Amino acid sequence: MSARMLATALLSAAAVMGQNQVGVTATFPNGVTNPPAPTLAAVGSVVNQTSYSRLLTLNGVDDFCIFGPPEPGPDSLIGNVEPIVVAYCAKARNGARIIPDGTIHSAHFIKTPMYVQIQGYWDGTRAANIPYGDYGGELDPHGAENLGNPIGGNVTSNVSGQDVFYEEWMSFVSFDQYCLRICTANSEDVNTALQCEHELDVMGCQWVMPGDYTNGTFDSCLGEAAAPPGSYPDVTSSQGQLATATSTFRQRYTGTWSAGSTGGVFTVGQTVTPAAPAYTPATSSCTYYATVSNGINTADYRVVQQGALVAVSSGAVNTASTSASTSVSSSSAASSSGASSSRASSGASAATSAASSVRSGAVSGASAAASSATSASSGFRSIPSVDAGVFAIVGAVFAGVVGGMAVLL
Repeated sequence: MSARMLATALLSAAAVMGQNQVGVTATFPNGVTNPPAPTLAAVGSVVNQTSYSRLLTLNGVDDFCIFGPPEPGPDSLIGNVEPIVVAYCAKARNGARIIPDGTIHSAHFIKTPMYVQIQGYWDGTRAANIPYGDYGGELDPHGAENLGNPIGGNVTSNVSGQDVFYEEWMSFVSFDQYCLRICTANSEDVNTALQCEHELDVMGCQWVMPGDYTNGTFDSCLGEAAAPPGSYPDVTSSQGQLATATSTFRQRYTGTWSAGSTGGVFTVGQTVTPAAPAYTPATSSCTYYATVSNGINTADYRVVQQGALVAVSSGAVNTASTSASTSVSSSSAASSSGASSSRASSGASAATSAASSVRSGAVSGASAAASSATSASSGFRSIPSVDAGVFAIVGAVFAGVVGGMAVLL
């Protein structure tokens, strides 16, 4: 190979690598209340349970953080406090608050080629100030003004071998359930923004982040990547790659637009909600634990020395990929039975949450119209659901209704 050919090949490889990294590592600035880097607290130090750190870490089944309200009380519904939630961590780290021992009832960690994820059940009222009965909502790095929910929220993981700030993530949290996905790589067909899709915020954990939700168990697994949330591939291969085009579900959203004396109604998304995600991806090489613990006494919140997490069993293979039923429910994803804006249900099943929850409108509703008009990445087709002419009107004012809630866009 000539020197010119070699240089061309190297430049091409570098271009591909650069393209594959677009949208992976964070470009959002680290929040002003966050430490400059993720760090474990020193043994003997005292955890600050009034901290406003908003830096989440997801490293393993016993080393993760979840957002929750900064203050207790009936007004601290997730839908009310999305911009100001703070980090609660299973280990003392990141200058954040600690999740007390005994409040995490299950935790399932999975590492895939495209993301890391944890999901499980907890007592969110004791762990993170979430009012009892609050079915919660979705948190992500975007929000109505693209400043993030929470504003200044960031995430890291060390699954690559070093601590990395990542750009795209999504989390659902409620009084009894939590889930967090951090997208760590692009693939040929799916980028991080699509794999951490953030606009299905009434669908809940089990619909958006399929996986093992068994209560009372703790495990860490390798796994294949799921289909991107809301995507239904006709044919799939392993690791989330798409062999053919796919149908894409968009959450139902109805609104009005006005421009001077002219106005009208637009509708985004589908009227029929799929009852389940496309499939639950396979997992393997699982290790199981009796529980997770930080050993911190909540009488003084002093950090103590922790030994290694002790496994109770392990197995080469856990579960095969399971195709979920693609049957649909008759209720709209954005229909409402009068629930509050916080009830984006991360705890209930997708079909139930879709029928009984409303979008966290004042915070995340403003992005719904634009998101549904945006095509999915290469290899996908979006089901047409909006008149593009509506969005071509310069200077128009848009107002939306999701489940009966009016939102100014």
